[in-house]
Parts: sequence; structure tokens; C-alpha cells
Amino acid sequence: MTTTPAPAERDREPRSDTADSTHSPDSADSAGSTDDFLRLDQQICFSLNAASRAFGGVYRVILKELGLTYPQYLVMLALWEHGELPVKKVGEHLRLDSGTLSPLLKRLEAAGLVRRERSAADERSVVVRPTEEGTALRGRAVRVPRRIVAATGFDLTEILELRARLDRLTSALDTALLEDAPDPA
Repeated sequence: MTTTPAPAERDREPRSDTADSTHSPDSADSAGSTDDFLRLDQQICFSLNAASRAFGGVYRVILKELGLTYPQYLVMLALWEHGELPVKKVGEHLRLDSGTLSPLLKRLEAAGLVRRERSAADERSVVVRPTEEGTALRGRAVRVPRRIVAATGFDLTEILELRARLDRLTSALDTALLEDAPDPA
């Protein structure tokens, strides 16, 4: 039988045996002081994943009335914001590779929400744009962000601060990934 830790135990900060307030696992002097860093409830990646899954559930319910999945909604957001885009640019905006993006675009095209065609300027490039129906869907989608904000229980200032922190986190992790990448030599 598993037991849930008491709130005081579950919510405590990891112990650090050093004066460093960053709580870096690398700064721990003994095995006992690093144990807390290996607890599931101390993993930022787990907290982010759990929040992402919770968001996914809320979006699933909200987007059902629009007939969109969350990834399809993201594609439509990019197209509503930028208009016609090369598929490659859509992927860059959404941080999706072409293997993930192509089936999304096919389903959106089959639903009559987007149109894909070869670029007149560059035959190698495919551009995508919202159809009239896809553009009209934007009017119904305007309520989605308000409903998401309400579901979080945060006020708008908290949402903006959280998004800014998450953007900084993403940037820092992208930089760390680039720094740790092997040289292509």
C-alpha cells in the first residue's frame, strides 16, 4: 500500500548542506543530502509534465466544441496570427517536426479548415493558409483563452508572470542543449 506524504513533508524544499541557496544537487556533500533531489515530488520536469497533462485535459473539453485537438488548435493559432506560412515556418513556431506536423495539416485540410499548396516562388516549399471556414472558426475560438485562464484559478497578472518564467526556462534549456551538443566535426 502506498501512502501520500503529509502536506508539510510533500511541500518542503530539498535540503542543502551548503550555504548555497540555489539547492543544486551538485553542491551536496553527502549521499543523505542528495536523497531529496531524487524524490519525484522534487522534480521540476514532473511538475511541468503533470501541469501539461492537466492543461491537455482542460483543452480537450474546451476544444471539443470547436472540433479541434490541442495540436490542431496550436496550428490554427499560428495561422490566425501570421496568415499564410510555409509548413516549415509553422513547425518552427510550434516546435514540431514535419513528421508530426504533416498529419495534423492533413486532418485540418480534410476538415476544410486549411489549404496546403506548393509555393509559386519555390516549388520545394509547401505553404498553408486558413480557408474561409478556418478563418471563421477564429471568432468562436476567442473564448478559449478566457476559459483557460478561469480554469487555472490565476489572475491575468499571475498568468503573464508564469508565461514569462516558462519562456525564460525554455530559453535556458535550449541554450543548455546547444552547449552540450557534440561538435558536428
